[in-house]
Amino acid sequence: MNPLSVFGKRRRERARDTAGAERHTVTAGEVDVSHGPILYLENITVSFDGFKALNELTLYIDDGELRCIIGPNGAGKTTMMDVITGKTRPDSGTAFFGQIMDLTRMSEYEIASAGIGRKFQKPTVFPQHTVFENLELAMRADKRVWPTLVARLSGEQRARIDEVLEIVMLMAQRDLRAAELSHGQKQWMEIGMLLMQDPRVLLVDEPIAGMTHQETERTAELLTSLAGKHSVVVVEHDMAFVRSIARKVTVLHEGHVLAEGNMDEVQNHPAVIDVYLGA
Repeated sequence: MNPLSVFGKRRRERARDTAGAERHTVTAGEVDVSHGPILYLENITVSFDGFKALNELTLYIDDGELRCIIGPNGAGKTTMMDVITGKTRPDSGTAFFGQIMDLTRMSEYEIASAGIGRKFQKPTVFPQHTVFENLELAMRADKRVWPTLVARLSGEQRARIDEVLEIVMLMAQRDLRAAELSHGQKQWMEIGMLLMQDPRVLLVDEPIAGMTHQETERTAELLTSLAGKHSVVVVEHDMAFVRSIARKVTVLHEGHVLAEGNMDEVQNHPAVIDVYLGA
C-alpha cells in the first residue's frame, strides 16, 4: 500500500475523532507536517452540470517544495486551487492541510488564516496607496475600523514590511503609488502582500503573464527564493519559465494527474506529448 495512503487514513481518523470538539481559529504555526506533505488531495471529484472538472484527483505537495502544475485548458488547474482555498466544495474525496485540518470543513477565511495564500493572475492591489501602505494593509492585524484608524506600526512591524520589500525587490519603490508600478512590479507587490500574512502555502496562478523578459527572469528568482520556508504551487503555461524554476512538475488532464516528475520526464512522456505539448 502507498505509505501516503496509510498516512491519509490515519489523518482522516484523527480529524474524525476531533470533529466534535469546539472549533478554534487555526494559525499557520499549527500545521502538522510530521509525515512530509503539507497538502493532501485524495480522490477529489468536482462536477459542474455533469462535467467533471476534477475526476478523482490525488495530489500531494511536500512541505517547502516548489511544484509546477501544467496542463491544457480545462484540465482542472483552477478548480484544484478553488478546492484548496475553499471556494469550491468537492463532490467527493478529501482535502487536508497538514495532518488534521480538513479543508472541506473550513471557510475561505479560515483557510487563509490557517496559512494558505492565493495569488490570482490579475493583480489585486490598492492603486492609490503606496507600495509600503499596500503591504501594511495586508499585514495580519485587527481589521475592524476603529483599531485600523488608530493603530500605529511598531518597529517590529516596520522591519517586517522592509524585509518583505527586499524579498519582492521593491525597496526602491516603497513610496511610489501602486498605480505607478510596472505590471511585473504589481505582481511582485501582490506576492509581498501575501507574504505579509505569513502563509505556509502560496498558490500562484500564471505569474508571468504580460511580463517583460527581464521581469520574467526576476520572477523566477523570487519564486525559487520562497521555496523552503514556503510551499509554492505555480500554475503556468510557459514551458521555458516552468523549466527555469521546476523541481517537480505535475501534468493535469481531464481532472486527474496524467504524469509527474522532473521537466525532462514529463516532456518526454508519450501521453503528455499527445494531449498537451504536441509532437
